[in-house]
Amino acid sequence: MKSLAIGRDDFKHIIENDSYYIDKTKFIEEILKDTSMVKLITRSKRFGKALNMSTLKYFFDIEKRKKI
Repeated sequence: MKSLAIGRDDFKHIIENDSYYIDKTKFIEEILKDTSMVKLITRSKRFGKALNMSTLKYFFDIEKRKKI
């Protein structure tokens, strides 16, 4: 049975441990549509900054995607 990955900040760990991952923020879509050269991501503590960066890393890195 799948579990909720509460408090996890590494996308690979979430996927490898067969946990649910639901992103309702459309974060990747917003990053792709934004044409600015610099992105400033501000959020409070524990609001998913590290997980968002990890998700982007595995989304854009073809070599890492093959290993997941």
